[in-house]
Amino acid sequence: MKIDEVRQLSDDELRAELSRLRRHLFDLRSQAVTEKLEDPSMIAKARRDVARLRTIQRQRALAAQRG
Repeated sequence: MKIDEVRQLSDDELRAELSRLRRHLFDLRSQAVTEKLEDPSMIAKARRDVARLRTIQRQRALAAQRG
């Protein structure tokens, strides 16, 4: 997910997407433990997507505090 796509999401959509990505990351980690994960780079990609979403959430929270 690109940063421009993330910025276009509403707050509720952002929370839902973050929840979905965290679940996906959990599933990927489970697959890695059981050696069923085909592409290990998917874990890093999912972590980056979670970080992007959390960054936008934080930016919006700071903007709301300022005014």
